[in-house]
Amino acid sequence: MSSTPVPPELHAVIPDFPLPGRLVSAAPHGSGHINETYAAVFAEGAGTRRYIFQKVNHRIFKNVPGLMDNVRRVTAHIATKVRAASGEAAARRVLTLLPVRDGRAFTQDAAGGYWRVYDFIEGAHTVDRVTNEAQAREAAAAFGEFQAQLADLPGGRLFETIPNFHHTRSRFENFRRAVAENAAGRKAEVAAEIDFAFSREADADVLLNLLARGEVSERVTHNDTKINNVMLDDTTGRTVAVIDLDTIMPGLPLYDFGEMVRTSASSTAEDDPDAGNMRVLLPLFRALVEGYLASAVGGVLNATERAHLGFAGKLMTYENGLRFLSDYLQGDIYYKIKHPRHNLDRCRTQFALVRSIEASQDAMTRIIAAAVRT
Repeated sequence: MSSTPVPPELHAVIPDFPLPGRLVSAAPHGSGHINETYAAVFAEGAGTRRYIFQKVNHRIFKNVPGLMDNVRRVTAHIATKVRAASGEAAARRVLTLLPVRDGRAFTQDAAGGYWRVYDFIEGAHTVDRVTNEAQAREAAAAFGEFQAQLADLPGGRLFETIPNFHHTRSRFENFRRAVAENAAGRKAEVAAEIDFAFSREADADVLLNLLARGEVSERVTHNDTKINNVMLDDTTGRTVAVIDLDTIMPGLPLYDFGEMVRTSASSTAEDDPDAGNMRVLLPLFRALVEGYLASAVGGVLNATERAHLGFAGKLMTYENGLRFLSDYLQGDIYYKIKHPRHNLDRCRTQFALVRSIEASQDAMTRIIAAAVRT
């Protein structure tokens, strides 16, 4: 019997996994808002061992078997790479998916919920926001190494867990429809934001056109490159593992780097009610560029991809601003909100960051050029 209350369905799926020992306790874990995550402690011999149990949100992820096949392939491939390069001890600290007794990557409870189990990575932690250049450099290097490790992933193209996730043209067309429909009757109050979004429509096609012409390449990308998806060693502060692989799928490396710029080189939270506080922080941008290009992915990217690192930050910020504005126009039907203007605050900070990146374009170009030369 667990000493901490947990959902009965967690208890029900435990026998599906070949875990030694018995459950001692379990409790909610982490700060994620999509899946239900629990840290479970099992008594094993004279000691204990921890595991992460997750119930995958199948309302957001419509094809959990496809998603889990991606996770299975990616975690196994990275473990093989790390084991060959650094030995078994290092491989034990990467994200490790534990299969069900019948070999599947997940099981289902009686209500149809999807559950998976990972080994708990001990001696490591996450942070929710970059606070210094060392953290930014480490996060960028981690995601760059992650992309490089997966450059030779066998088995064909990964499943698209969320189709058109970073297809900015699709996001723009969704925004256009939201303006036309004006479902929540809010169009008049956000005329300035709507004008801003329409004035930069051409940006939506820049990377897509490069892809269509073969000037950039589709690769395996993480698609949620916030620093809280990098586990850092408690002692050294160095990367242990990249986590949260639910959105791993085919994409452009520039999307991943752009999301790092948006979240790790910005001066304030994305929902700051004062958009005037938002700007790009060039020292953190420099650290991101240096960390990313110094990783193994630096040898994988071509010149066009490297040249568009700064633009990628602008594009991902613009795309997220479009999404927040669309949701506000539609009546807040997608993102969780804490107050009626939450999505509007988010939109305004993103558009403020776009303006700041535009104003800093020359400086960012010089930073990229210097990093490429080293």
